[in-house]
Amino acid sequence: MNSANRLTMTTMGSVQWLVFLLANALALPVVIGNVFHLSHVEVAELMQRTFFIVGLSSLLQGWLGHRLPLLDGPAGIWLGVFIGVGGLASAQGSDLKVTLQSLEFAMIVSGLILIVTGWIGWFQKLLFVFTPLVTGSYLMVLAIQLSGTFLQGALGINKNQPVPHVLESIVSISVVILVFSLSTWGKGWLKSFAVLIGIVFGWGAFTFIGYHSDAPSINGWFQLPTPFAWGMPIWSGSMIITGILVSLVLMSNTVASINVVQKTISETTTSSSKVLNRAGLMGGVTNLLSSVFSTVGMVPLSVAAGFIRMTGQKERRPFLIACGALALFSFFPIITGFLAQLPGPIAYATLLAAFPTMFGLGLNTVLQEPLDARRMTILGIVISVAVGIMALPEKFFQVMPTIVQNIVGNGLLVGMILSILLELVWKPEKR
Repeated sequence: MNSANRLTMTTMGSVQWLVFLLANALALPVVIGNVFHLSHVEVAELMQRTFFIVGLSSLLQGWLGHRLPLLDGPAGIWLGVFIGVGGLASAQGSDLKVTLQSLEFAMIVSGLILIVTGWIGWFQKLLFVFTPLVTGSYLMVLAIQLSGTFLQGALGINKNQPVPHVLESIVSISVVILVFSLSTWGKGWLKSFAVLIGIVFGWGAFTFIGYHSDAPSINGWFQLPTPFAWGMPIWSGSMIITGILVSLVLMSNTVASINVVQKTISETTTSSSKVLNRAGLMGGVTNLLSSVFSTVGMVPLSVAAGFIRMTGQKERRPFLIACGALALFSFFPIITGFLAQLPGPIAYATLLAAFPTMFGLGLNTVLQEPLDARRMTILGIVISVAVGIMALPEKFFQVMPTIVQNIVGNGLLVGMILSILLELVWKPEKR
């Protein structure tokens, strides 16, 4: 291949990766903005910081960490924690900015744990707690916890608007169906860009029915991301426990994503301990950066494997160029300001379509081992308790100390703790 053709292929590959990176980072800032009642300007700034961290963390991992064309993106476990803690704080009338500052602290705890375990070579050794039952039940509870919040968001239901707008709800439901259909039955680029297609379709339809964003126009052309935009981290005992639990989940997710991408590229099903420890250490760095730049913590996303299979983009260079480009784009507020006008219901709808698959993946993970009486009982206890906590009124937790509220009031965290403890304490019968 001559230099001109190589340059063309690299450019095209970089553009494809850039669009894919954008598609996986675009909706989340709008969702977090709605949960924590951020202004349109704050959402635009959060989107800027999210793009910056997604680009930078993916670049660091691809260059120094796992060294694969494997993007980083907002972690599902962090999304669950943000929504759970934010929803509880909002219902109790707590200061949401203080809540965000305590979540910054949780990401610092998680980041430090990942750095230490990666540095001393313990990254893979700590994964014994994540049996198929623990991992599967976690995914099922996460899907259940987020689905209610995201369905309300897709329908535009909130405290100020308890009744959904009919036309907007129809469009949002159509987006859910479209994204789910493309993700499940789509072929080639339709499948890989299902989220982006859903965003474009939904945004266009909202504009057609008369939706107008209240976001102010952004006049600045260049602006660096602001560190600690939510304020300096605030120490919290409950967030230490949260950070520890989240770090364990991030370890499991990182190993799974690396293995599936490694298999896609070279048919190698497992990665060396050296690669995993490097990825863990760099994952800790990126979670620290997520705290510093006030966004949701990152993790390698396994959806990259499907994108690589579809495009054939197995080389690192186009991927690294795209990561650098996304980080640079975040310096131009006119871009992030425009994207921040994405209608909230559409952001919720595009992500809501992923939850049936997430629940099914969790169930399939549980069934990797025979579902005997012991495992079936543990699964039943975990889901019953976790979902039961989600159904309790927020006032129930107000009488508890803050350190207890943020743990006991989060069904996802309680379910995870229960599943790990029951798996460790209740040993299977020897045959």
